[in-house]
Amino acid sequence: MAEHTVKAFDTEIGQLRGLIAEMGGLAEVMIRDAVDALARRDEAAAGLVVDTDKKLDALEAEVDRLAVRVIALRAPMADDLRDVIAALKISGVIERIGDYAKNIAKRVGDIEGRSKLGPLTLIPAMAEIAQGMVRDVLNAYGARDAELAVEVIHRDEKLDNFYDSLFRNLVAHMMENPATISSAAQLLFVARNLERVGDHATNVAEMVYFAATGLYYSERELPGGQDKVI
Repeated sequence: MAEHTVKAFDTEIGQLRGLIAEMGGLAEVMIRDAVDALARRDEAAAGLVVDTDKKLDALEAEVDRLAVRVIALRAPMADDLRDVIAALKISGVIERIGDYAKNIAKRVGDIEGRSKLGPLTLIPAMAEIAQGMVRDVLNAYGARDAELAVEVIHRDEKLDNFYDSLFRNLVAHMMENPATISSAAQLLFVARNLERVGDHATNVAEMVYFAATGLYYSERELPGGQDKVI
């Protein structure tokens, strides 16, 4: 019976990891497709991104149910408990990333005069950084790779700098081209959503770091930090 229980537990942990990986892949695709729809002003493609968010919500609910089941039936301890709690928290963060992609898609029809909006060409490059952070942090989660998680955390500064630069570009553009203020403001919201994706990827990376090491990321360099493992 003990052996059967261990195997069942391993299977359930594997299912949780698989669901998180599926959610992360879906969120990454949503970001890509939303920005692509924005660049092409394709409202039909944007609508598909909005619809996809429902699937992401359903996956989050499935993670919640499975995690609660594992905690109730297996009473996991130490590393195993961190795995389950991390899955619960990460699924919620990924769902929010999907919401940001949905928000971008919803603004596709609100941006007019694309040819006059030079800063729009910077959005795909910013989105690529955000996508890469989401992809790599989910790889770090799957491999319990604390070093890759730290790399993702450091990458957030690059995305923040990109956002600051884009913000300045858009403000200058609005001052020089008052007729584009409405569309440029919508583009600012898009850039802000991408910046928030990076923040959430960073949050996931900190959870991965904790799940892998038992240390909070902020504790990693404290004296005696290695003794804080839970």
